[in-house]
Amino acid sequence: MSVFARASEVLVLSLALTLGGGAGAAQTSPPARVVSMNLCTDQLALMLAAPGQLVSVSYLAHDGAVAPLRAAARALPANRGLAEEIYLLQPDLVLAGRYSTVATVAMLERLGLPVIRFEPENSLDDIEDALIRMGAALGREARARALIADFRADRARLEEHLRQARAEADGPRAVLYSARGWTGGSQTLAGDILRAAGLRNLADELGLAWGGMVALESLLMADPDRLILGQPGRSPEGWSEARALLHHPALRHSRAYRAGVATNDRDWVCGTPFVLDAVARLIDETTP
Repeated sequence: MSVFARASEVLVLSLALTLGGGAGAAQTSPPARVVSMNLCTDQLALMLAAPGQLVSVSYLAHDGAVAPLRAAARALPANRGLAEEIYLLQPDLVLAGRYSTVATVAMLERLGLPVIRFEPENSLDDIEDALIRMGAALGREARARALIADFRADRARLEEHLRQARAEADGPRAVLYSARGWTGGSQTLAGDILRAAGLRNLADELGLAWGGMVALESLLMADPDRLILGQPGRSPEGWSEARALLHHPALRHSRAYRAGVATNDRDWVCGTPFVLDAVARLIDETTP
């Protein structure tokens, strides 16, 4: 453990002793003060929480490039997943992702704060499970059931629209292409978005069902029909070398690029009902 980490833990433990030891008490009613420290739990909580129940979201929720509910998030203080700041908010529930801010989560649990970790969603079906779990965590089961009903209805309408538009024809071959050449396969949420839009995923042809890196040369030789790019352009800190590949002249002169590029935008990032907006756009953009 680094000197900084040890000093940080000492500070938080000192705060715990100063503020009292009631944080770990068992919940007998819906939590009144909830802090989310993960972008995807931010979105789920913003959709489901009662007024005033959510008291802080992650700083990423304030970024419109990755967060569909930025406007609602900006009405709340942002946190950067630091144990000190989260403990001082005195939450009676903390929402976290399975793989994010692991050290902070461990420290908060040692301090007795209830933490619920959410797994990343890998399919459209997983979205319903996430809504159910978040509804239960917040004591908002009825609201979760209503959102799931809307999600199922919207999904059914998209499936019917796709059947009518495509008939028996095979969908176009498509590839997701993001920073450094990353692609998502059929076992990922992005891959399920492609499947729901009636597109065949090039990653599966390349043996990348769970995703992986694809060299630009391999992509060009595979000659996909459609190209879905991760957000090109500049990062908040300036030019992103990781995204420079998305501007490569060879890619821009490919058949798929000339056919029209879709964007893997904020509606793709987390497993929420917003993914259906991404599916709808893909259907519209790839239907003759």
